[in-house]
Amino acid sequence: MAEYDTLRTGTVGARAAQIDQGLRAYMNKVYGLMSVAMVITGAAAWAIAGLAVTGDAASGVVQIGAGEYLTSFGAALYTSPLKWVVMFLPLVFVFGLSAMINRLSPAAAQLAFYAYAVAMGVSLSSIFLVFTGASIATTFLVTAIAFLGLSLYGYTTKRDLGPIGTFLIMGVIGLLVASLVNMFFNIDGLSSVISFLGVLIFAGLTAYDTQQIKGQYLAFAHQGDAGGEAWIGRSAVMGALNLYLDFINMFMFLLQFLGNRD
Repeated sequence: MAEYDTLRTGTVGARAAQIDQGLRAYMNKVYGLMSVAMVITGAAAWAIAGLAVTGDAASGVVQIGAGEYLTSFGAALYTSPLKWVVMFLPLVFVFGLSAMINRLSPAAAQLAFYAYAVAMGVSLSSIFLVFTGASIATTFLVTAIAFLGLSLYGYTTKRDLGPIGTFLIMGVIGLLVASLVNMFFNIDGLSSVISFLGVLIFAGLTAYDTQQIKGQYLAFAHQGDAGGEAWIGRSAVMGALNLYLDFINMFMFLLQFLGNRD
């Protein structure tokens, strides 16, 4: 009997160690995918902004500041009806990816995620026309530090963040509605309120989503390997997408407070 108990304890311990190792590898994959997507978005935004703005008055078509002009490409991107496509394409893209994720192979899901990161980069390129490069870099650093702390909290806390998450998701819907209203009616002071609430909401979602990602893997691991590598690949992409969105939104809302305008 003692030998059986020892064997059973050893088996359980080995299984727990295996799950812990798998969780670490899974979370590394999630953060790795997110990091690559962030690099793609930043590179795309910087490259598009470089093509859209020129200091040469002869080749510029619209003056946007002292010694700065939009090129014909920039004018088409930011002042023509194409701006609405650029603005809303990432939103359409993310809904499409979320709806189709279970029908995609892990490789296709990863490729779609990176394509979405490019679309987001094009959409965010306009920040280089509004804010100084130094303030963008500073805000990015502040966001990265906050994100790491919040995600670490979500990963390590024993507190169930589920009830908070439900409230925060409702807050995101409210932010979207308020942003659309402000876009068309430009209500005084509403932008500041939206930015303040946006920082709080996406800070909370960073911790919540991290806990959810961890919990989903643990539930999968304790159920066995049904679905195996395909589930892990697709789930890692969705986890990376959620954290990516938390980071991008927190960065954009913080930029409204910390960014210095050109």
